[in-house]
Amino acid sequence: MNHRRWPVVAAAGFVFAAIVYVLAVLTKAGQTIENAALRGADQDNVSESDAAWNALGQITIYSLAAAVVAVALVGVLRKRWDLTIAAVGVIVAGQVVVQALKRFVLPRPALVEVTGDYAHNSLPSGHTTIAMTVLFAAIIVVPWKWRGVMLFFVLPWATAIGQYTLTAKWHRLSDTLAADGIALAIAALAAWWLQRKGSLEPYIGPRRVGRVVLVVFWSAIAVITLALGAILWVFPLAQEGLNADEWVIYLGAGSFASAGSLIAALTYLACWRRIA
Repeated sequence: MNHRRWPVVAAAGFVFAAIVYVLAVLTKAGQTIENAALRGADQDNVSESDAAWNALGQITIYSLAAAVVAVALVGVLRKRWDLTIAAVGVIVAGQVVVQALKRFVLPRPALVEVTGDYAHNSLPSGHTTIAMTVLFAAIIVVPWKWRGVMLFFVLPWATAIGQYTLTAKWHRLSDTLAADGIALAIAALAAWWLQRKGSLEPYIGPRRVGRVVLVVFWSAIAVITLALGAILWVFPLAQEGLNADEWVIYLGAGSFASAGSLIAALTYLACWRRIA
């Protein structure tokens, strides 16, 4: 078992979040593009906006507590207190870290003229962090043979939350991407702790075809959404600069948000390959 994978993934997650913050928040171009994406969200149809608000509205302190209890219950039923502590710790630490960064650490300089909520720092996204850390916690605590079933239900929800934050105009793209990186880093550190304790054991049984198909499918979706986001941004920005169509910029941001969450999820899942 590769003992270096977890610290490398953790470092990569934190570095990615830092790069996103620098490029999107500390540059005039980054702020301009992201604010254009938020204005482009105004052009989305009402049904999409309502769906986003409803999905995000279901993430409350009570639903978060229920998720923590559910994750802990799985660990307790397995009589694996080490996994329980790691999984619950990922969810709790995720919120502690992102809320501290957003509220007290990371400034948002006024590089472009904005008013209202646009002027407030919203990086990293707490909602995206909740969705991703719940997914990562589930990967940690769920038995190997049930991991594919869990992914079937939880992965689409976790991925959608990041994109919904843009549709509902609750967050910018950078908020979601930074949250993906931080959640991945924290989850990797938790797995590293488990590995150093000797809690992780290799799985030597047969592959599960359904899980392989599921991973291949979501990997293809990640590639497609990443490519679509690049197309929607590169050509308009190259031709029109920062005056590119706001609707197109919004669509590109949504594609990037989905791709970011999927890549983070698949990266963590790959690290858990053949681990019982």
